[in-house]
Amino acid sequence: MTVSNVLAGVAVKNLNASTQWYEWIFKRPADTRPMPEVAEWHFPEGGWLQVFRDEKRAGSSSVTFAVQNLEDELQGLRVQGVTIGKTTDTDMVKTALLADPDGNQIVLAQAKASGIAS
Repeated sequence: MTVSNVLAGVAVKNLNASTQWYEWIFKRPADTRPMPEVAEWHFPEGGWLQVFRDEKRAGSSSVTFAVQNLEDELQGLRVQGVTIGKTTDTDMVKTALLADPDGNQIVLAQAKASGIAS
């Protein structure tokens, strides 16, 4: 199998409320709304995030966002009132956990070693 890109999916109960939250976090609206129950964001270095209505699976998703400077991102999120959970700092990566309104796990990750995608 040859994979050229990845689309991460996050299941939510209330698409409108969740779309507003992700727009607030990303500081921009969804790039596309291909179906009434889906909102998508595309990222400049590849990958997409698809937020979709699925009440049965809402809150069970986990997605990792690669960031360039974790401390700067956390500072901005704290100013916005976002609760930051556990943080880690290893030789390879720094991470922080947060949750969307449905409790889906959001991991922010900053690669520290060269040769690791960020």
